[in-house]
Amino acid sequence: MTDDIDNEQIPAITAFVDTAAPPPDEPTAHFIFGTNQVQPVEVVAERYHSGLAPLIIGTGGVNRHNGIVEGRMFHRLLVERHVPDEAIRYEDQSVNTWQNVEFSLPLLREALERGLAITAVCKWYHRRTIHALKTLVPDIGAFHVITWDPVYAGRPVTRTDWPLIPDGRRRVIREWEEVSRRVADGSFKDANLVDGAWH
Repeated sequence: MTDDIDNEQIPAITAFVDTAAPPPDEPTAHFIFGTNQVQPVEVVAERYHSGLAPLIIGTGGVNRHNGIVEGRMFHRLLVERHVPDEAIRYEDQSVNTWQNVEFSLPLLREALERGLAITAVCKWYHRRTIHALKTLVPDIGAFHVITWDPVYAGRPVTRTDWPLIPDGRRRVIREWEEVSRRVADGSFKDANLVDGAWH
C-alpha cells in the first residue's frame, strides 16, 4: 500500500469507498459484516423494533484484536436488545470480508427465498463488502447499505476526518487500492450505485 496521495485526491477517494445506500422504509434482511464494534447492533436492533429488519444475519469468527467471536457477539447483543432468537441467524467461522459472505451463503439464500432484499450493514468506507456480495451472490439484485463510523484509538473515522487519523487513513487508502485492483483483475465483479441502490 502507498500513502503518497495528495489532498486533491481525497474527495474522489472518499466518494469511491463510501458505501452508503440507505434502504427504503420497508422490511429487508439485514446483513452485518464482522467487526468487534457494537454500533451496527444498535442500528439493526432499532430497525428490527421498527419492523424493518425481520431477518438479521450476523457474521464473523474470532476477532484477531480481542479474541471475541463476532457472529456470536452480535447474536448475544441483539437478544439483549429484545430481538427474538428466531429473527437472528449468524455464522461464526469467517476471518475476513469475503468469508463473511461466503460462509453466510445459505443464510443469504434463505433471505432471498423469503422475498427479502438485502441491506448490508458495514463501516462507511468498507467498499469490499459491496463487491463480495455482488461477486458471491450474483442474483442478489439491487441491495442497500446502512453505514456507521468506526472508532479507532478513541477517534471516530468519518468521511471528513479520515485523512487526519492514521488508523483511518491507512484503512481507507487500502480499501480504495484493493477494490480498484481487484475489479481491474476480475477477482471482484464491478458494482455501481444507481438510483440509491447497489447493482
